[in-house]
Amino acid sequence: MTPVLDLTADPVDLTAALVDVPSESGREGVLADAVEAALRAQAPHLELVRSGNTVLARTTLGRPTRVVFAGHLDTVPENRNLPSRREGGVLHGLGTVDMKGGDAVMLHLAATVAEPVHDLTFLFYDCEEVAADRNGLGRVERDLPEWMRGDLVVVCEPSNAVIEAGCQGTMRVVLRTTGARAHTARGWMGVNAVHALGGALRTLAEYEARVVDIDGCTYREGLQAVHVSGGVAGNVVPDEAVLKVNFRFAPDRSPERAEAHVREVFAGYDLTVEDMSPGALPGLTAPAAQELIAAAGGRPVAKLGWTDVSRFSALGIPAVNFGPGDPTLAHTQQENVPVEHISRCLEVLRRFVAG
Repeated sequence: MTPVLDLTADPVDLTAALVDVPSESGREGVLADAVEAALRAQAPHLELVRSGNTVLARTTLGRPTRVVFAGHLDTVPENRNLPSRREGGVLHGLGTVDMKGGDAVMLHLAATVAEPVHDLTFLFYDCEEVAADRNGLGRVERDLPEWMRGDLVVVCEPSNAVIEAGCQGTMRVVLRTTGARAHTARGWMGVNAVHALGGALRTLAEYEARVVDIDGCTYREGLQAVHVSGGVAGNVVPDEAVLKVNFRFAPDRSPERAEAHVREVFAGYDLTVEDMSPGALPGLTAPAAQELIAAAGGRPVAKLGWTDVSRFSALGIPAVNFGPGDPTLAHTQQENVPVEHISRCLEVLRRFVAG
């Protein structure tokens, strides 16, 4: 039976209702059905399309600008943190932060703002928490590209209810060293591949991260070892070793420039790029972004991490992160969101879209 969602309810209560519908990545069908049914029944002013377990809705009022709101429906696996529970001013439970609080704000706006000053698009998508090739936005971009277009994108990922601009790029590289096996009793007859990683590890320990200001937002880069392996047996000199390194780079570097930098840092090593996602520039000079900043007050900050704003930035569309919850609590058993974050995000976004 499809759960019934009241999109006009207090978004805190709506968040709890969303949390109580399990939607682990790849299993979003029940929640997607509930979201679609609620929008069809309670937001007749919206055009709706279903793509797999992604639900798309938009106004078609002929406004001169369009704002896209994006939020994923999936969560990481449950960790004894369902159902939701409210204690005073805090709502606890899986997805309260990442990112059903943001989804609740989006759904409430979709149902209750029928005459926005901008045309609005709402993307409720699946499989964000797993491999990038399963992300529902990729399917939308391929099959329904016009639904991705707008003058500004607001990704309602948790941002402590402040505007986080752009995002870092991320790259994972693999360094491999080779040697020659020998018995450890006669170690001088071999070449130890693990020892050969010593220079790279010293480089990492001494690396000075670049700090760059873009549009008033401070991005700090980072280069960290995230995995090391090697060894054959307790009495054998290892002939192969692997070191994996993650590079978080500021969005003023293209992926090509980021790779060139890493290759320069580790010159002389056998290096391959295992995974890469570009960053996103802040895009705060766009007129619609300026309107959102005015509605929010305060000062935007840099997003230290990677989010789907990168997908929109790659299409040339300014994008920011703005949603309730502390991102450092995402994916933890203790996931919780202050109810005031949800209320603030709704207040700011209603002011922005309703004028």
